[in-house]
Amino acid sequence: MTEEKPSIKTSKRALFGLSAIPDQLTYQAFTILVFTFYFAVVGLPVLFVMAAYIVWGIWNALNDPLLGALSDRTKYKKRWGRRKFFLIISMIPLSLIMILLFSVPIGNKLIAFIYFIIIILTFEFVYTMWSVNVNALFPEMFPTEEERAKTNIFVKGFIIIAVICASLIPTIVISPLIPTEENPSQSTILHFQLMYINAGLIMAVIIFFTALIFITKGVQEKEQLTETLEKQPSFIDSLKFTLKNKTFLKFTLANMCIWYCFTTLLTALPLYCTWVLGIKKDALLIGIALMLALLIAAFVLPLHMKIGQKIGMRNGLIFTLGLWICLLFPFVLLYDDPTIRIIGIIIIAIQGLALGGALFYVDILIGDVIDSDEVEFGIKRSASYYGINAFIHRFSQIFSVITIALIFQGTGWSSYKPNPGTNIILGLKLIMFLFPAIALIIGILFLKLFDLHGDKLKEMRSKLEQIHSKRK
Repeated sequence: MTEEKPSIKTSKRALFGLSAIPDQLTYQAFTILVFTFYFAVVGLPVLFVMAAYIVWGIWNALNDPLLGALSDRTKYKKRWGRRKFFLIISMIPLSLIMILLFSVPIGNKLIAFIYFIIIILTFEFVYTMWSVNVNALFPEMFPTEEERAKTNIFVKGFIIIAVICASLIPTIVISPLIPTEENPSQSTILHFQLMYINAGLIMAVIIFFTALIFITKGVQEKEQLTETLEKQPSFIDSLKFTLKNKTFLKFTLANMCIWYCFTTLLTALPLYCTWVLGIKKDALLIGIALMLALLIAAFVLPLHMKIGQKIGMRNGLIFTLGLWICLLFPFVLLYDDPTIRIIGIIIIAIQGLALGGALFYVDILIGDVIDSDEVEFGIKRSASYYGINAFIHRFSQIFSVITIALIFQGTGWSSYKPNPGTNIILGLKLIMFLFPAIALIIGILFLKLFDLHGDKLKEMRSKLEQIHSKRK
């Protein structure tokens, strides 16, 4: 007689999903605002910004996998748990960092550059400590694909709310998003900085209280057996095992391409909307366009779940990336005109059709990879995989900034100047279509090589169920 699996309450799934707000509100606000703030408001040359992001990428090479392995090797304690301990100590710094990101000394470019490097390294350390442990909890608290899919609807729904907040709050508080006059005065720059700090303060309050509710109500860890902890490999061994997993590498490289597309679009969007579409005064229109995209993404999440269940999660993601390429093409055709501006907002909004799928499928696929690793090695190394995945997908941000920096440098925007010429307008259009489309094509090729689907996936799940039954 088969043992009946206890169902997981909807409230438990919803409370877990709440973790996405502090996670994604911080990261998406960072993506949308930081490049634009330091390039167009602080006035750092674009090559300085690129250099800072490269240093940030080198830091990630240690930070992400190290924190993941540290979490996996931390002993469970009844009061603090294992993942929960790291969530508690990162909650307040994660909130404060949203203010500190924009508290740079204005006036001296060298000091501003040094501050920029230090603050983004600090941001990455604190953010990774939170994100890796939340992600590691996901496959541990929800062990079956069915439960992961059901919970993922809540997670992605809250991600969409978080990105809406990251899009709307700045465009309500900061208007315009960047200086549009030639040679702005010091007082004007300070006024812009104050608006960015105020936006960061509002987001910090939201981050703190949602993180507090999640930690107190949404985290439920199982005690880890001592022998299981002793079987956890060292940091170096864990790194070797993870990077030798070809299935994982195919997934995470595809995921990096997806995040390159998402990051590039969000990073360039404020500048694209300001100078290609001519949205200079009413920055709220940019926030509304992003909000519509995310609402559409939320609306199609159940549809993507059904598509994934029908044709497989891997194939569902391949279909989504192909659709996204088609939806990006109109960015090349838009220009500064009142009627075209409305069409531009619609074009931004319909990106949600593909965005919803990209958000939905990736966590399901990496959960399968982690399960497959458990079948092979007999231990669950969720945080190690999420740490390496975070490290690799951070390269998407570096490649994105390098792409933007080189295009700006090559088209005459090495330092920010309002009213850019034709070459820069063309460069912004290419940034919004050509390079993301190339990345998505590469992502599709990696997913075609991802073989943990179909019969192989069913066989792996059957073995995993046997392992779990023996443990019980």
